[in-house]
Amino acid sequence: MNWLKSTLATVAGTQEPEYGSDAIHSVARQAESQPYTELLKEDLRWRALDHTNVETQTYYVMADNGALVMVQVIYSNIAGIHTTAQFNSKIFNVNGDGSHNWHSDPLSNFMFDEPMLSFGADNFSLALNEEGNAYTIKSAVSDDSLVNLTFTRASPGFVIGKDGTTYFGTDPANPWGSMRHAFWPRCTVEGTIQTKDQTLDLKGRGVFIQALQGMKPHHAAARWNFITFQNPTYSAIMMEYTTPASYDSTTVNVGGIVTDDDIIYAGVNNSVTHTASTQDAESDWPEPTSIKWVWDGSTKDMKQVHAEVDGPLDKRLDRVDIMAEVPGFIKSIAGSVAGTRPYIFQYSPQGLSLKLKIGGTETEEQGKMFSEATFIS
Repeated sequence: MNWLKSTLATVAGTQEPEYGSDAIHSVARQAESQPYTELLKEDLRWRALDHTNVETQTYYVMADNGALVMVQVIYSNIAGIHTTAQFNSKIFNVNGDGSHNWHSDPLSNFMFDEPMLSFGADNFSLALNEEGNAYTIKSAVSDDSLVNLTFTRASPGFVIGKDGTTYFGTDPANPWGSMRHAFWPRCTVEGTIQTKDQTLDLKGRGVFIQALQGMKPHHAAARWNFITFQNPTYSAIMMEYTTPASYDSTTVNVGGIVTDDDIIYAGVNNSVTHTASTQDAESDWPEPTSIKWVWDGSTKDMKQVHAEVDGPLDKRLDRVDIMAEVPGFIKSIAGSVAGTRPYIFQYSPQGLSLKLKIGGTETEEQGKMFSEATFIS
């Protein structure tokens, strides 16, 4: 019956059969011999696969003036027969006294440049410069979110292991799915977003994440945890997901600590613990109220590295019902058939510090943080 369940899951998005741990080949195996690889320009190519997948480039800004912003391009392919592209932008109301400026707009006449490093559409461009160390995003697809931002890499970028990819499938030589993350964890940001009410100066720090989910997203992951932490000296990043039971509820965690011009540590020996939570009535998920993030590893010259961000999350910035814009009857069918109930909880608590020990030297420095806890199934 597994072949029938698998075929139905691929076509309709239903729950997959339980393949077990032999059907997931974690990037952690690559990291045993090669903890990380520094990114080169050619590593930033869009893949544009010809089967079901979701490819994203996501940029976060923590501006000097306190503003918090996310912009994102999503390129997706459904069953190899239909491609779509979307541009999302979100200016968070960090004061909690009003709504967020959120826009999600379909892109028309989208295309890649010949080397697959830049992306364009009507009233939109995302361009990587010749040196391969800066992206410029310009968008006029919404007159309430006119974007003109440049992210310049301040530290080396990296993927974990050799290629940053976890593969899914019972035959490692012919995987049927994949999950890849590539990071620029520390960037300088220049530019503005103009809304109908204001022009927001977004000079500050930022992070860029390139992700490829080479399969239906809810087949690859049932839970996500994410953090980006920026202080004057260091930047920390971590991305963790746990697979559905079909892949033995396997957890994959990738992350690193960087400073200007150097990677202190990057690897897989990291952990996320929801140290306190409360049951959210609307989503019926255990919303975290306090989280502990831990990075453990070593520098290139084999000094031990231990880092922590630990503390209360304060009032959440937002709770995102991913299916909120889907018609109600489709939402109920998808929820019952596919077993999914996807919600994202977003936070940016003030006053937390990165505690970092490198060899015998300990430091503690406050910074700006953005984190997400996502529940899918």
